[in-house]
Amino acid sequence: MGQPQTAEGWISALDLQPHPEGGFYREIYRADGMVTAGDRQRSASTAIYYLLRAGERSRLHRLKSDELWHFYAGQPLTVHQLIPEQGYQTLTIGADLSQGQQLCGAVPAGVWFGATVAAETGFSLVGCTVAPGFSFEDFEMAEAEVLLQLFPRSRSLIEQLT
Repeated sequence: MGQPQTAEGWISALDLQPHPEGGFYREIYRADGMVTAGDRQRSASTAIYYLLRAGERSRLHRLKSDELWHFYAGQPLTVHQLIPEQGYQTLTIGADLSQGQQLCGAVPAGVWFGATVAAETGFSLVGCTVAPGFSFEDFEMAEAEVLLQLFPRSRSLIEQLT
């Protein structure tokens, strides 16, 4: 059979489901061990497969935990970050190290972020590892009005990814 060559092939092969922020995902790991994070109990770590097709977006959101992004297949993925007191920064997850892409990169807890495929066609298949582990209770979708007040220079990005 071989490796899938299309987004639809990967979605089917990995049994990915629509994600609330956009794209497709499936949780593949949740640690049995628990940790205390502030006033909450969470799995020590979680991991998902995440696929985004060109022209789609991962809408701006933030987590209460750090998130590591790992490149697996397809086109590079641009992770757009809005960082308090620093502004806009990007992280490009991909396999072409000579072009400044990274096989793995981190988004710190509390940073607003979203993603787009860094090509006009194709898809990006990545993995996301969250520690302490992911919980939808720790997931906050961005509201454009709030982010525009905090990051007025990033209006175009905020309008695109909310």
